[in-house]
Amino acid sequence: MNEKYAALFTPFNVGNVEIKNRIVMCSMGGTSLYGWFEPCHFDKEAAYFLLEKARNNVGLCLPGMQCIRDLIGKRWLYTNDRMFRDTKEYMKEYHKTGGKLFIQLAAGMGRSMALNDQLVKVCDNKILSTLANPIIDGNYVCASSSRTPNRWVESYTSHELTTEQIQEMVYAFGQTAKKLREADIDGVEIHAVHEGYLLDQFAIANWNHRTDQYGGSFENRYRFATEIVQEIKKEAGEDFPVSLRYSVVSKCKDFGKGAVPGEEFEEFGRDMEESEKAVKYLQDSGYDMLNCDNGTYDSWYWAHPPQYMPNNCNLEDVEHIRKFVTIPVVCAGKMEPEVAAKEIKAGRLDAVAIARQNLVDPEWVIKIQEGREEEIKPCIRCHNACFPFSKYDGTGNKMSVDDTLHLARCALTPPTMQHNRYKVVPTHHPKKVAIIGGGIGGLECALMLKKRGHNPVVFEKTGEIGGLFITASSMRFKENDRMLIDWYKREIEKAGIDIHFHTEINDINTLRGFDHIIVATGAVPRTMPIPGFSDAMTLTELLVDKKDPGDKVVFFGGGQSACEAAYEMVLQGRHPTIVEYAPALVAAANVCLANSSFLREVLEYHKVPVYLRSTITEIHNSGVTIKGQDGNIFELDCDSVVNGIGFVPTPVAKNGKNVHLVGDCLSVGNLRTAIWRAWDVCMRI
Repeated sequence: MNEKYAALFTPFNVGNVEIKNRIVMCSMGGTSLYGWFEPCHFDKEAAYFLLEKARNNVGLCLPGMQCIRDLIGKRWLYTNDRMFRDTKEYMKEYHKTGGKLFIQLAAGMGRSMALNDQLVKVCDNKILSTLANPIIDGNYVCASSSRTPNRWVESYTSHELTTEQIQEMVYAFGQTAKKLREADIDGVEIHAVHEGYLLDQFAIANWNHRTDQYGGSFENRYRFATEIVQEIKKEAGEDFPVSLRYSVVSKCKDFGKGAVPGEEFEEFGRDMEESEKAVKYLQDSGYDMLNCDNGTYDSWYWAHPPQYMPNNCNLEDVEHIRKFVTIPVVCAGKMEPEVAAKEIKAGRLDAVAIARQNLVDPEWVIKIQEGREEEIKPCIRCHNACFPFSKYDGTGNKMSVDDTLHLARCALTPPTMQHNRYKVVPTHHPKKVAIIGGGIGGLECALMLKKRGHNPVVFEKTGEIGGLFITASSMRFKENDRMLIDWYKREIEKAGIDIHFHTEINDINTLRGFDHIIVATGAVPRTMPIPGFSDAMTLTELLVDKKDPGDKVVFFGGGQSACEAAYEMVLQGRHPTIVEYAPALVAAANVCLANSSFLREVLEYHKVPVYLRSTITEIHNSGVTIKGQDGNIFELDCDSVVNGIGFVPTPVAKNGKNVHLVGDCLSVGNLRTAIWRAWDVCMRI
């Protein structure tokens, strides 16, 4: 092991419980040991996932947040005795790893509940609400400290929790913690004065307008959180560890408005001055650890940082508040292990919390210990499968039902949280398989087939692998994308897979001697039948070929790729403009709100002109002609136009007997659709 990581592998204590190393796996929605969005039960898939992490040397695992009352069915966790018996049996095996497991208990989501249009109708309609009440009480699930707008559907206002409901929850926390201790769970984490969830909605003055003992003064606003830990200590024992998930500062300017890195703003949520006081107050109330980051759902990219955010984005603020407490302080948020180790060694931090890297590569800790860092598959922070909560102006949460019920899956690693569906089963009948295209879909097919015992051969028309993902990875903030391409190169070489470069296959009938053919030829930029469109630059020409766009660059289209490229132009000191037909930028499902809201807000911060509900009707020498939805037509000067209106599939064959389409040539999507489809195909060959 490289010495720079040594500090990560020293023990530390949470209360009287020793954690064998300084690596904490953060809670992730969907990894809940007792079920995510269904009635509480011992969840075997989550149990498998957590045990796998412990066996791979994660010191402390925190399963996904567990509301103390079922969202569906309304049962209190502490009443399910069978679930706790199953837990006690499970912990016998878990503790053989030397790892520790804390259950993260949650009061609820309040105004952060990811409402969709259907659930809003249930909440707002008295008849539907009454009919649904035995299954789900939408108004209770969305209830907050006060009447405040829902983060996802701004027109819906959260109800105010009653004092009796609050005290009922406090009691439930104590009873649940007692049952967990009896089941040999090592501790609990309370979720949370963090990320704008329910306890945070009580703590933040601009969100809490109550006039009872839970509102008004500092002490009243933090009373809910302090009563919870005191009740737990009373029921489960003073020596039972209780961690708190905590956001140091909120980084938000208003409801639904975050503050991007470097922006000067007036804090609408919790500021640093209050945080310095709050952490000491929470420690003195009984909390044994602070598991920290920044942000709320209104500034979600701080708590769920996409690639656009700086590495270690919360570290400075977390290290600052550590000066005000004596309990361990943990930092999360795009943390680099080597930086965390350096800070721990220097005494400025106690442990590092890492979440989604555990989804993409379950062995990443072991690989660090064994000096195999180059084998670690990097998380690209896409959120395409682990947390695809999407939203844009005028919509609620647009996530599918399947994704809602199955969070914490991984775009890059299909077996994560679905290990019975996706698995590598050795073949008894090896086949020779031609793969046309060396993009990510084709490469994933090659690796999967090789692991199964088949003989894949890749035909790539260019001189390098990666396909369109080379373009996607070419911006300065896409270092993890570039690391992923490098990872594929090393894995393909290590597996000894044959690749024929500079070999274009346009007719599958020219391939001889293959049992199966996989077509992974990707997509090409969409075109428009307007004057001058042929003069528009492609994203590849702009980002990979480095064709000079000049200073004023108009992007025709405002999807994710175009917005990322526009942000790259800003960072280069150029002046982009975006013309988008939809009512919002990045108006697409499957793009997490953490990713899309950053792009919208960082472009707004840099004063990038955006023309929504508009289209370009002509491209000419001096600029473009733009037509708005209202019919107004005007001219805009520019030096170049970039085609950002998307892509169309380019298959060289159709699906058929022993012919399989994978990736964008089947349907334009993202890495999740390409990689999962690759596994679907290759498991059947």
